[in-house]
Amino acid sequence: MKKQRRLGSNALHAGYSPVPSDMTQFRSFVPPIIQSAIYPLESVDQYTRISKGLEPGYHYGRTMNPTVDILQKRLAAMEGGERALATASGMHGVFALTYHLAQVGDEIVTSHMTYGEAYRLFFQLAPERMGIVPRFVENPADLEDWERQITPKTRFVWAETPSNPTLFVTDIAALAEITRAHNVPLIVDSTLATPCLLRPLDLGADIVLHSLTKFICGNGTIVGGAIVGSDGLIADLRKNTLGYIGATMSPFDAWLTLMSMETLPSRIARHCSNAEQVAAFLAQHSRVRSVNYPSLSDHPQHALAKRQMPNGFGGMLSFVVDGGREGAVKVIEAFQMIAIVPSFGTSRTIATHPATHTHDRMTSQEREAAGIYDGLIRLSVGLEEPEDIIADLEQALGKL
Repeated sequence: MKKQRRLGSNALHAGYSPVPSDMTQFRSFVPPIIQSAIYPLESVDQYTRISKGLEPGYHYGRTMNPTVDILQKRLAAMEGGERALATASGMHGVFALTYHLAQVGDEIVTSHMTYGEAYRLFFQLAPERMGIVPRFVENPADLEDWERQITPKTRFVWAETPSNPTLFVTDIAALAEITRAHNVPLIVDSTLATPCLLRPLDLGADIVLHSLTKFICGNGTIVGGAIVGSDGLIADLRKNTLGYIGATMSPFDAWLTLMSMETLPSRIARHCSNAEQVAAFLAQHSRVRSVNYPSLSDHPQHALAKRQMPNGFGGMLSFVVDGGREGAVKVIEAFQMIAIVPSFGTSRTIATHPATHTHDRMTSQEREAAGIYDGLIRLSVGLEEPEDIIADLEQALGKL
């Protein structure tokens, strides 16, 4: 029996390794880029055998590619899942799961602690254009509130942890007990954590979603997403959904992601260390009203986060400054090293104003309820020297 490798080794070897058993076809130290949309067949019937999974191989680039397959195997190994599916973007994965699992008249359960575009899909586009009814968990810290929203029509429960941008932490193990009792799949968006800090499947979740654009790739060069789950789910998604709603991830983007994943554990450790130091600095600053980061003792889910994410809390935090939107804009536009970018998870430190950029489709009342105040700044803490990040924050906050 082949011994299971640890996460750091899987980041380098899962799916493809420069050893004879893996490289006989290509004799390449690094995974090859197979930039082909079509694949010749040895016989007419080979297509049927490949498409039914009776024979390994590839038949059409809209749903499969050898380079993308290496990435999928690596992601599945790192998450501890049976199989993974790389998608053209994180939101492509969100849409694919929604389209695949729910139909007209069905219901889904989630809260406001959700990525802005996913929130818009669940609460605006899905009911208007897909006939899917969202049921809203008003207090995601209350497990009974989650259970109250589950009905016989519920097709999945969606949680994001830690959440973007307020770093709310959901108790996955406890929520998974509830969803299992109701025979409803639990989907966890684990983009902020990556498998280095959190493996939701180990805690009872059924499906994990990632935006590969963020920390997993980590340098702002690609757009991509991933779904990790059971063999049956991924095979069904590929056969009955992916081919009809768009392409798989491109081979070149998959290759860039593979190259970045080799350093993911080391990068995430540095992100966590830097973010903790930045959070501690911001927490004591006179112009900062509050800081959202689980390492701080006053974080509402501090104890849960320590138990659920013992290796660190990731590279993103948010903080509220004096002066509302005007104050936040003044600080952001005063940065000298930190860039203004409506994204997160890059090697460089970047800042976003969520109320204007990522969560502008929410009403002001919805944003307030989610803790996304006009004075909130989201900071994706990069890999620079922490003293330089803090110095830039200090001089910018001095403008208030």
